[in-house]
Amino acid sequence: MEMARRAIDLEADGQQVLHLEIGEPATPPPAAVADAVRGALGRPLGYTPALGITELRQAIAARYDGIGAERIGVVAGASAAFTLAFVAIFEPGDRVAVVEPGYPCYRNTLVALGIDVVPVPVGPADRWAPTPESIERAAGGRPLDGLVIASPSNPTGTVIGERALAELAGWAQVNGVRIVADEIYRQLVDGEPAPSVLDHTSDAVIISSFSKFWCLTGWRVGWLVVPEALVDTIERLQQNLLICAPHVSQIAALAALSADDELQPHVATYAQNRRIVLDGLAAAGIDRVAPADGAFYVYAHVPQLTAQLDRGSMDLCVRWLDELSVATTPGVDFDPRRGHEYVRFSVAGRADDLADACERIARWEP
Repeated sequence: MEMARRAIDLEADGQQVLHLEIGEPATPPPAAVADAVRGALGRPLGYTPALGITELRQAIAARYDGIGAERIGVVAGASAAFTLAFVAIFEPGDRVAVVEPGYPCYRNTLVALGIDVVPVPVGPADRWAPTPESIERAAGGRPLDGLVIASPSNPTGTVIGERALAELAGWAQVNGVRIVADEIYRQLVDGEPAPSVLDHTSDAVIISSFSKFWCLTGWRVGWLVVPEALVDTIERLQQNLLICAPHVSQIAALAALSADDELQPHVATYAQNRRIVLDGLAAAGIDRVAPADGAFYVYAHVPQLTAQLDRGSMDLCVRWLDELSVATTPGVDFDPRRGHEYVRFSVAGRADDLADACERIARWEP
């Protein structure tokens, strides 16, 4: 977000910036959203039930096998969902494993709630995904209370396969560890959606959002799938902390769920953009990247460019922005220990801008 702020400041001064820093669709919401919202604006839009409009909860539940609407909670974006889930499940002092590199808000929210974060480093050797062995190694022989996973991952875009999810679910059940799974990017893979941990356990909490595939980032609406035993707790927390997700956003989300055919071509566009960036970075000598199976990210190892910089990837990204007008995200945001050698590139923008950005990086001299 600091890089985004710097980019906005440069644009305010009249400079054109190529944006590869923020994971946000460049495409508008489906047409049905505008129609539904216009139709709703002539009537009062008051509080909804705490867990959301019944029709929306039913429509979300229909996307899962064997999940009833009573287990769905509609929330004000995935960020609110993580807060609700962490407060409902964990107590201060609990130990929760978090994959590194990973979305920083998991770690930051847990720390703010007084929960001990146990980093689980992943990398090329384990295809950038946690395993029971790597988790236990990180835990150092002490018990864990929770595990946060993401598939496809931010920042790597890597998908955790069916077999690996089954192993994680089985390990968690044996060890009494609650899994919280970020499946926000599940639709953004070629072919069928990425596997869900729900196929292997009913005890996990699933978090998703309308921001990415459905292009409703600023509408702030997402959902949780929770075990039956947690429904009442989540509902009471929602009532007290947030009341409900915005009514108008829930109307938009319900309409968006009917527009998969309109949105599916975006997935192919992201795949094409990913190839443009991968090829462009390779031409610039940046070819050590995590498996980008989905989402809209490329996570690249660039030690040859960061070794002489005081703040590593942070300084590199600042220089690219100032000298090339190319905005990217430093890896330290996702991995405080090793991220100084990594940069994340978002491929959610226009193909021409992505190609131009890679060409500028290829011509750049440190």
